[in-house]
Amino acid sequence: MTVTYSSQVANARLGSFSRLLLCWRGSIYKLLYGEFLIFLLCYYIIRFIYRMALTEEQQVIFEKLTLYCDSYIQLIPISFVLGFYVTLVVTRWWNQYENLPWPDRLMNLVSSFVEGKDEQGRMLRRTLMRYVNLGNVLILRSVSAAVYKRFPSPQHLVKAGFMTPSEHKHLQKLSLPHNSFWMPWVWFANLSTKAWIGGRIRDPILLQSLLNEMNTLRTQCGQLYAYDWISIPLVYTQVVTVAVYSFFLACLIGRQFLNPAKAYPGHEMDLVVPLFTFLQFLFYAGWLKVAEQLINPFGEDDDDFETNWIVDRSLQVSLLAVDEMHQDLPPMERDMYWNEPEPHPPYTAASAQSRRPSFFGSTFNISLDKEDMEFQPDLEEQEGAHSGIIGRFLGLQSHDRPSPRTNSKTKLLCPKKEVLSHENQPKNLGGAGQNTSDQEDSKAWKGEDVFKSVVLYARSGYHSAPQTPLSHTPMVFPPGQSAPSSLRRISGIDDPVKDQSLQPATPRSKKSFELLPENAGASTEHPEVTHMRRKTVEFNLMDMSEAPEHLREPHLGQSTSNIHTILKDHGDPYWDLEDRDEAHS
Repeated sequence: MTVTYSSQVANARLGSFSRLLLCWRGSIYKLLYGEFLIFLLCYYIIRFIYRMALTEEQQVIFEKLTLYCDSYIQLIPISFVLGFYVTLVVTRWWNQYENLPWPDRLMNLVSSFVEGKDEQGRMLRRTLMRYVNLGNVLILRSVSAAVYKRFPSPQHLVKAGFMTPSEHKHLQKLSLPHNSFWMPWVWFANLSTKAWIGGRIRDPILLQSLLNEMNTLRTQCGQLYAYDWISIPLVYTQVVTVAVYSFFLACLIGRQFLNPAKAYPGHEMDLVVPLFTFLQFLFYAGWLKVAEQLINPFGEDDDDFETNWIVDRSLQVSLLAVDEMHQDLPPMERDMYWNEPEPHPPYTAASAQSRRPSFFGSTFNISLDKEDMEFQPDLEEQEGAHSGIIGRFLGLQSHDRPSPRTNSKTKLLCPKKEVLSHENQPKNLGGAGQNTSDQEDSKAWKGEDVFKSVVLYARSGYHSAPQTPLSHTPMVFPPGQSAPSSLRRISGIDDPVKDQSLQPATPRSKKSFELLPENAGASTEHPEVTHMRRKTVEFNLMDMSEAPEHLREPHLGQSTSNIHTILKDHGDPYWDLEDRDEAHS
């Protein structure tokens, strides 16, 4: 059994080698044998003249010429020029193959969508597919010499059955000075629409699918027509041909074996057959010939497309699919793997060696120890909140004071329920710990000119969305000036309390700025100010002592971490934008 199998494999390999030889004899040898014999003859004639006919002085001149040609022959960029040219030709050749019109997809749609087993339905389906085959034949006879020789005139198409006499008369009546391969596709579209109107095609979506597939096949025919019309520029082909033949013309002299007695470098051996030069000729010249054959694959050579076979096959298959096979289905039966969740098709003796287990991935066979497969606890959750410069960069609080879990709206717009004391001053927010620098900073909030020129949405600390974090840079006014009138409008302060300024009233670790009367006694004249509702916006900032020097605010202390800006909410348009869902108490 083993001997029989081995002999079968050997015979198969021998058969493939014999087929390779037949292909070699039928294509490359037939293309190159004439030019190769001419090259071989010229090489040995030059060798005979060098060894037998030249004098001693003439041999020296020839040897110098040989060394010169051999040293400068590599300056001809034959590999680059020829390789780029062949790549362009092969790409063009493959694109032409991909645009060959195959009617299989369209015949499936026609057989499925166009209903009716009567004579009218059968005639409709066969006529549609005959239009498809007629369009394919018209474009192939325009680009292929083999198909044109088979159907040289429209009368031949009528006799072959691709077109009826009435259709031929209609085609002649609409004749134009252009190629008429597109007319059957127009007939196909109109007949499909007529079938939909007559109820042979149930849904317009099915009609659209049918016309889309028809347009795809029509596009392929147009691509073939364009490839036949626009070819590779002749100048490029001439440059490549001249480069190849000039290279081997220089090889006739430069690849000669010189007299080894004269000890020329690289000529220590005196061979009769330049084997590698001949192989180089076969490769480069064969490469050029292959490119010349692939420029037009619709000829009559052995390597060209079998266009006549495509015409016959398309007509036979398409008519069979839309006529005899229309709604002719075999009965449904249970398959042999009906109750098997994992079917295993059998292997023959010749294919048993190709059976392989399923592939799960390159990491499937990695083995780990038991202790390496245990999950480790999360150290960050055990340690708690972040600390250090990373925590301050993320806006997190320290371990001493954990930040509450609030959303962005609660954090930005949390109102502080504070009341004024009997002296119309806020509760002890700063106490005695407020230093003199905090008192000096309050004088900088009296400016008005800088704040007036800034529009509402461009001011520091103003945002239209509650989720957007506010700027940490405070609003600073030049000393000696009062608060801007626009701020008074935003804060909802009435005309009786116009002369107010922002004064700091927070401890060392936090700063809050509050609209207060300039005089202590001014608040007694307006007792309704104490009953107004105020809002506080809290800023969570990193320690300003660790911030860069150019980001520090000279008007604030080094230990500032939070800024509380207390604004009064009395018809405030700013807070109406920021806190739209909060009702006034």
